[in-house]
Amino acid sequence: MRPPRVDGATVATDQGPARLRTHAPAGPWPPRPSCQVVLGHGAGGSLDARSPDLDALAAGLPDLGVRVVLVDQPWRVAGRRVAPAPARLDLAWRQVLDALPRDLPLVVGGRSAGARVACRTATDTGAVAVLALAFPLHPPGRPERSRGLELLGAGLPTLVVQGRSDAFGRPDELPAGPGLWVAPVDGDHSLRADPPAVLAAVAAFLREQGWTDAQTVPPAG
Repeated sequence: MRPPRVDGATVATDQGPARLRTHAPAGPWPPRPSCQVVLGHGAGGSLDARSPDLDALAAGLPDLGVRVVLVDQPWRVAGRRVAPAPARLDLAWRQVLDALPRDLPLVVGGRSAGARVACRTATDTGAVAVLALAFPLHPPGRPERSRGLELLGAGLPTLVVQGRSDAFGRPDELPAGPGLWVAPVDGDHSLRADPPAVLAAVAAFLREQGWTDAQTVPPAG
């Protein structure tokens, strides 16, 4: 596996600056990027707090010709512990996406709360697909408070990578609908148990949707 080229930047939003970390394919493999995947963190996450699922995608997808952009939302950059209301979250997310280059097909997503933001805004951002990692279907122990309609409302091909013992919703609890794929993996809501399985599920989805044609990673060295 070749190390990706990593670039950092900030983007101004109405909620304050967002911070980006871009993991780009490094030459000479692959010959050209195939799509851009933009991912947000969860309610307690940030670029400085390790998220094994996001880290696995940032490290592995560039080998398949995928540019990965990890986003620190403005409230985390400002050091706040509690996220703002969904409308403000969504506005800042749209403004970040508006500032990114659109030279490649855009796939949006994130883990947990970041997946909710991506689903809520997917259809008006020009995205082609959604990656929902550990989608919080309901609060633990409260299945009656389902967010299934939010997930189905993404309106685009959507992959949900869900831990088999996730207290926020097991894979078999997720709703069925057209354009929705579910990839069960071992572990709980953190998706720490098997990051390579998360990467494999996302890579397979991107291939099936035609957003990468790379079948194997390049040889090391």
